[in-house]
Amino acid sequence: MGGLDRSVMRLPLVAVVALALSACASQKFRPVSDTPVRIGKPYTVRGVTYTPAPDPNLDVLGYASWYGSESGNRVALGERFRPKWVTAAHPTLPLPSYVEVTSLETGRTIVVRVNDRGPFARGRVIDLSRGAAEQLGAKRAGVIPVRVRIVDPPEKDRKRLRRGKPARERERVSDQALANLRAQLAAGVRQGLVQAP
Repeated sequence: MGGLDRSVMRLPLVAVVALALSACASQKFRPVSDTPVRIGKPYTVRGVTYTPAPDPNLDVLGYASWYGSESGNRVALGERFRPKWVTAAHPTLPLPSYVEVTSLETGRTIVVRVNDRGPFARGRVIDLSRGAAEQLGAKRAGVIPVRVRIVDPPEKDRKRLRRGKPARERERVSDQALANLRAQLAAGVRQGLVQAP
């Protein structure tokens, strides 16, 4: 009788595990594609309202962080989150978008595909995937100063990013230009125009 009771008690647990596994297997992800582009409605996170919109002149200085996991493994665009891919999160750009991210520490510049929303932390202008942080040389640092500019890369680079491969690395910023960008960022922080993390 004790054995019968245990087996009866196990059945619901087995059923729950089976249901959970079938739910995971049936989870649908959007195929990785640049169409259709999604803008989305305004949304509020932690009391701040964000209004997604195209920004053809986006060129900002600020701070980037990186993330290696994503809740539910799904990004805002509906695609599967792949930490090793060169992707990023931005609070308002259309999804997907492409941006050029320059590390103000090293001058290294990469192209990143934006397919997620965020970051929602003080002073951050973009959240990089682990793959993007590694390509930028920023994985060891939690937060780095960056310049983020909207770009329209050639289809060859877009295709590589859609397949999880990095786009061709761009030329490093010259020492003089890098010093100028750092000075602009420092001035922005002093004037309260840029939030330091």
